[in-house]
Amino acid sequence: MDANDSSDLVEIRQAIDMLDGHIVALIAEREKWVQRAGQVKRDQDEDAVRAPARVEAVIARVRALGVSAGASPEVVERTYRALIAAFVDLELVVHAREDSSVRRGELPSSS
Repeated sequence: MDANDSSDLVEIRQAIDMLDGHIVALIAEREKWVQRAGQVKRDQDEDAVRAPARVEAVIARVRALGVSAGASPEVVERTYRALIAAFVDLELVVHAREDSSVRRGELPSSS
């Protein structure tokens, strides 16, 4: 399905829903790697998890990928900053301890 050829809103929404399924599957795969990184970094301090230089390198790389793919680099950056922030929170929990809730990918409640 080509987004440029579709004018039917139902079809557009179905295509977006299909893409969301792919995106969520990729987020789940990325989460497994992030949890593993948190485990590997247990003997390091929290700065190793936050890794601001690494974050900026990832942002630069995904902005360039966005341009190559025809996406707005600003939207890609904003999306990745939110994604990275959520994964850093998860990785900090994994880094600090491993319990059953972390293995299930649950973050502590923010209450």
